[in-house]
Amino acid sequence: MSVYLDYNASAPIDMRVLDKMVDVYKNVYGNADSRTHQYGENAREVVETARKQVASLLGIKSDEVFFTSGATESNNIAIQGLVEYAEKSGKKHIVTTSIEHKAVLETVRHLEDKGFMVDYVSPDSSGRVDAKAVLEKVTEHTVLVSVMHVNNETGIIQPVLEIGKELADREVLFHIDATQSCGKLVDEIRELDYNMLSFSAHKFGGPQGVGVLVLRKKSFKLPPVKAIQFGGQQEHGIRPGTVPVALIAGCGLACEIAEHEYKKNDEIAKNIKSEVLRIMNDSGMKYRINGSQDHCVNTTLNVCLDGVSSEALMISSKQYCGVSNGSACTSKSYSPSYVLVAMGIPKEQIESSIRISWGHDVCKEDICENVENLLNVAKQIGL
Repeated sequence: MSVYLDYNASAPIDMRVLDKMVDVYKNVYGNADSRTHQYGENAREVVETARKQVASLLGIKSDEVFFTSGATESNNIAIQGLVEYAEKSGKKHIVTTSIEHKAVLETVRHLEDKGFMVDYVSPDSSGRVDAKAVLEKVTEHTVLVSVMHVNNETGIIQPVLEIGKELADREVLFHIDATQSCGKLVDEIRELDYNMLSFSAHKFGGPQGVGVLVLRKKSFKLPPVKAIQFGGQQEHGIRPGTVPVALIAGCGLACEIAEHEYKKNDEIAKNIKSEVLRIMNDSGMKYRINGSQDHCVNTTLNVCLDGVSSEALMISSKQYCGVSNGSACTSKSYSPSYVLVAMGIPKEQIESSIRISWGHDVCKEDICENVENLLNVAKQIGL
């Protein structure tokens, strides 16, 4: 039986989360913004409980948590929501990296068309950008620095701790896309200095279709972010529209579960990674890992199998493993991974690279057996 190894695209929902959502769908069907009856009050209580669960996981205040449809929307609000402030202040410069998720890259490119200046900092072959290189791009005209915490293709942890500390006392807003780290690098996130942070629930056992934008208060004031769509005052006007109560309940419970179990889960993921690497070493195949493992999460491995077409391998081994060769947002494109290109990896190596990502709930024996089958297929189709 095939084993699912594409958790960075979307992780399976935790059954406890699903049970909670079903209960809410069945029994809490009011609109959380209805003020005139108990049904609305019940729904609002569910939402506010989830808000507290998110805040507890991240180590922040609950009134700094704003629910969205996911990290893509959160990223868009964090970036596009600053346009009015940027124009009024005359600060229309953004610093980001060339390996951000498309939700950030396409958004800042849209702002370039509107007259903003954007600097893109690339990593070296380790997959990690240099914090100093990012900070050197910051000027008196910079309104925003946006850097992801963990890259979705390589699993490489970016130096957001160092960048945040340096920006904390400057008049520059700092946004972190924590989609691949939320619920996993819990202690690290709690130490970060930032103004805005985004994540999606479905990356760590929550449901698809819900996420969070964190807006940290400074001197009791939220960042100068405005709504980018209109229709109501839900989420204090930051994200209008009827809040999806059951999805938010699922997001909240996923956060609560992660807060209680992240250390145990990380140890399981670490053991799985060790086993996968052992199998690869024992296989006799020539391979190289894309990105430094000195700064990599325990749930991801981006690896080049020399002389093996990744496209051919994924098609030929799908009865064993569900893996990918890049971000899900570009999976229909056959162009080389822009992340690996930015790292300076040769095209032929990129075309032989796959991403394997997993979670604590994957059976280690299933992974071992099917990764061995994957490598056997790779040997058959290799040059």
